[in-house]
Amino acid sequence: MNFKRLAGAILIVVFALISTLTPKPAFASDKTDVVATVHQFFDNLDPKRLDTALAACDSPVSILDEFPPHAWHGPTACADWWKGLLAYDEKSGITDGDAKLGTPWTVDVTGDRAYFVAPTTYVFKQHGEPVKEAHAVFTVALRRTHAGWRITAWTWSKH
Repeated sequence: MNFKRLAGAILIVVFALISTLTPKPAFASDKTDVVATVHQFFDNLDPKRLDTALAACDSPVSILDEFPPHAWHGPTACADWWKGLLAYDEKSGITDGDAKLGTPWTVDVTGDRAYFVAPTTYVFKQHGEPVKEAHAVFTVALRRTHAGWRITAWTWSKH
């Protein structure tokens, strides 16, 4: 038996396995698609376009936000969060809300998973008085599905 030939074959197999298991660097189009999915959700949080926003959510989704109950999880988490936000805003006298997503600080893609972080600004009126939440952060985890990137979790953190 030729041990040098066998050792060479084993090395080739090992390197082939390592190369298939090592995460591949993200292509620019992956990052662009991730950002587009986040904007699909974030930019359509309006009753008239809510279906477009909710289509960006995976099932299940986990959400953390600043208003009670602070956490939502499950197949309808995005819709449940939206209903909760509307109820909280009404109870708190909040109107004319407008959130803006800033330029992402981080868009990392590894295989079929992605991580997105961006600054945000939220302006609204509370009992008729203008309020500005500057320096908030929107953090999102996504998963690539057959239908494209979908949000699996997100959090809103105010400063």
